[in-house]
Amino acid sequence: MTTSLSSILFKGIAARSFTAPLTRSCYHGMRYFATVSNDPDTHDDFKPANKLENSNISLADVIEQDVKDNPVMIYMKGVPDFPLCGFSSLAVRVLQQYDVPLSARNILEDPELKNAVKAFSNWPTFPQVFIKGEFIGGSDIVLNMHQVNTHFKSFYIFLLVILNSCLTILDIM
Repeated sequence: MTTSLSSILFKGIAARSFTAPLTRSCYHGMRYFATVSNDPDTHDDFKPANKLENSNISLADVIEQDVKDNPVMIYMKGVPDFPLCGFSSLAVRVLQQYDVPLSARNILEDPELKNAVKAFSNWPTFPQVFIKGEFIGGSDIVLNMHQVNTHFKSFYIFLLVILNSCLTILDIM
């Protein structure tokens, strides 16, 4: 029984040590393989396309339209269902506590969009949260507004105004 137990333990340890580097390297290779767009063997139909490239719309106009049309707009790394950054995840979790509909753009998909958002808000880091057309800040500001009681009240009121157009700030205060 001892030999079988030791061999089972050894096999488990050996299997784990061999599979860990293999899975890490496969994931690493797949991650970079999936993002390569300049492969000469790839047909043009399968290469990523920038929809704005062929239109007369600038990125600044797209950002302005996003911020204007969406009550809560977040430019983040990843998407709300799958954030790719701890700060983006934090901002999404705080906003989701208020059951607000989030609109988001993944800045990792388009480096030009990332730079345009930085220029638009004059803010260097991400995520960037806009509420009703106004730049609020990043996850630290959103979290601080949530944690601090006075800011929390105004933040909650602000979100209620967005969701219920029949309410006004004067009626609430």
